[in-house]
Amino acid sequence: VQVVESGGGSVQAGGSLRLSCAPSGSAFSINTMGWYRQAPGKPRELVARITWSGGSTNYADFVKGRFTISRDNAKNTMYLQMNSLKPEDTAVYYCNAGGLFVLTDKYFERWGQGTLVTVSS
Repeated sequence: VQVVESGGGSVQAGGSLRLSCAPSGSAFSINTMGWYRQAPGKPRELVARITWSGGSTNYADFVKGRFTISRDNAKNTMYLQMNSLKPEDTAVYYCNAGGLFVLTDKYFERWGQGTLVTVSS
């Protein structure tokens, strides 16, 4: 199973970006997907997370009201809509997927390669 992010870029403060992440492979099911970010010199931190079946979400306090995580089961894709971006949102954003291999019922976790979001003041 692989996950590939897209949608990063540069934007001015107050602007918006949408990130996408799509897991690919065969014979797997997704339990939870999430977005994490890592700014230079800082540890990686959770931004938002969503359960694949029920769509339950949780957000870090610093993005509540500004970011929205969602998923499209038909397209097997997760999104992060980021509005009202601030310079402190500048970071590499990583997609994370956790699920099961259907044939073996074994758990897996995968990380994407990361996509850079730069917010200028």
